[in-house]
Amino acid sequence: MKLRFPHNTTRAKARRKLEKLLEDLSRKHGDMVSDLDQQWDQDTLVFAFKAKGMSAKGTLDVTDDEIVLNGRLPLLALPFESRIKHQIEQEGRKLFKA
Repeated sequence: MKLRFPHNTTRAKARRKLEKLLEDLSRKHGDMVSDLDQQWDQDTLVFAFKAKGMSAKGTLDVTDDEIVLNGRLPLLALPFESRIKHQIEQEGRKLFKA
């Protein structure tokens, strides 16, 4: 799954917004997620987690003008891919007011 959306700000501000969002999501939905691993490598967040027993992993790249999400969904989640993409796109637009 690959998604792109503009961030309309600097790389540093976009990264801070993403970090805040991830903290908020972890606090709000932490009980549904296990084995969370996230590490920044410059402006790329490498992540992996389990939700409802299914593993997901990917990267979030912060470029000069957009956020690029590359993720791999578990086979059982593929029927929900369009719904998942839609939700992520909505959150991205709300976060970056695009």
